Amino acid sequence: MISLEDIKQAHDNISSYIHKTPQIYSKALSTDSQKVYLKLESMQITGSFKLRGAMNKLLSLSEEQKKSGVIAVSTGNHGKGVAYAAKQLGIKSKIFMSSLVPKHRCDAIKSLGALVEIVGTNSDEADLYAKDYALKNSIELIHPFDDLKIIAGQGTIGLEMLESMPSVDTVIVPTSGGGLIGGTALAIKAQKPNVNIIAVSMKRGASMYESLKAGRPVEVVEEETLADCLGGSIGLENKYTFKIAQNVIDDFILIDEDKISEGIKFNFEFHKLVTEGAAATSVMVVKDKLSKLIGKNVICLICGGNIDPMLFAKIIS
Repeated sequence: MISLEDIKQAHDNISSYIHKTPQIYSKALSTDSQKVYLKLESMQITGSFKLRGAMNKLLSLSEEQKKSGVIAVSTGNHGKGVAYAAKQLGIKSKIFMSSLVPKHRCDAIKSLGALVEIVGTNSDEADLYAKDYALKNSIELIHPFDDLKIIAGQGTIGLEMLESMPSVDTVIVPTSGGGLIGGTALAIKAQKPNVNIIAVSMKRGASMYESLKAGRPVEVVEEETLADCLGGSIGLENKYTFKIAQNVIDDFILIDEDKISEGIKFNFEFHKLVTEGAAATSVMVVKDKLSKLIGKNVICLICGGNIDPMLFAKIIS
């Protein structure tokens, strides 16, 4: 579906609009026989990796589509990515969010110039509303993950990982809809097929995990979780990410809420990083040795740093 050349082209497209984020050595997680690095997408312009895919998608739109504006459904980070990319390109944007989304995420998107509308009690309800709105108003709906341009944009992270650490044998990626792990894994495995790709998610409502287990996309109940950015369904009509995930994921780990909290605190104490719940999951896979596939040269993807300040203060104290 997506070639290495597609991802390289995406990198050329978006490079002037994004940060090439740091990849730092983790002394706290490394041992004499194992080197662990952290890829800091938490230091991306909008605080998460989502800007990459959003920018690549918006750059691909026709002039007519750009004039009509764009809409998106988001739990926070995708909305920020779309809002920021749209503002940079002079495109109007409107973001639909469910009542489950924390207020600080809604406010952050509004501050980037996008209109925000709260609809539904979960991501699936907001998604249905947005699809109907897009049809009635002939406006482009920017999907958060199940879109080839989005996946290719996220895949640029994999290119940067390999460039910084050619010897990598294990990559651990927080996983929700599959755009991030799909793109990253395709970029890496196209060049180094034997690299192990380990997915990680929270135990509460892990849609991709349950879908892979069932062998088809399935519905899950979206629950409140510290890793709220990983919430939501992959969609029963999933076109791309489920199939990609089936092909590229070598292991899938689920994390308890207390371990997500521990990961947030661990990242702050030992790496001086402010990370959201989703971004805390990857380090816990290494810290607690939760996968048998963890090798000697490991990269943990720190996918975002957009956490409510009051919640962050409560967790680290």
